[in-house]
Amino acid sequence: MIMKLTIPIALAFFIASAKPVAAVDADEPHQIVDKAVITIAALLGDENYGNILAVALNNAHGVVIVPSLIKVGFIVGRGGGSGVLLARTADGGWSSPAFVTLGQASIGLQIGGSVSEVMLVVNTVKGLNSILHRKVTLGVDIEVAVGHVGAGLGAQTTVERGADVWTFSHSSGLIMGAAFDGTYIEPRDDWNFIYYGQRVGSKDIATNPNIVNSHAQSLRDALAKRQ
Repeated sequence: MIMKLTIPIALAFFIASAKPVAAVDADEPHQIVDKAVITIAALLGDENYGNILAVALNNAHGVVIVPSLIKVGFIVGRGGGSGVLLARTADGGWSSPAFVTLGQASIGLQIGGSVSEVMLVVNTVKGLNSILHRKVTLGVDIEVAVGHVGAGLGAQTTVERGADVWTFSHSSGLIMGAAFDGTYIEPRDDWNFIYYGQRVGSKDIATNPNIVNSHAQSLRDALAKRQ
């Protein structure tokens, strides 16, 4: 069962990772935003940790949502996916989304494959500033704790309060030994340009209320409803 799952996921990941930046479809950023709305509903509706996630979001400084994080592995695990970063605004709402990539690479017992919906709740100013300013690695540049990683992966229903980032996810498939330590978050300025029609970075989008795309309102509303 594991080997059958690994092959198509591996193929999908390597095809996606080989796609050049110049070939990005102009609709892809819009699709990621639409899928992020669905991911919010799915994770908050989870009976095992939805309430914990809702409380975490109420106190969050920021959130990263990745609708589809693909992970494959056999001894060396690899994965990746595109998503959005939103920051808490001064009035308690949420900023426009900035686009990011999550990437994973680890060495150890990695057998199988998985596709996950992932939400990273950013709990500290340090964590948010680090993500806004540069590429960061979880567990190295900022502290990370696993809130829930899906059935069969030893998921917890509590999280370490001192961590900069808490991770919550749903997974289909199984990666043995999977973890979020070593996952990096990197800005996608090419997608920001496509979505907003101007060259803006993550910090610009998070702090400037004049950088907007009306298409993202449904995403901001989905987060605001949980406050």
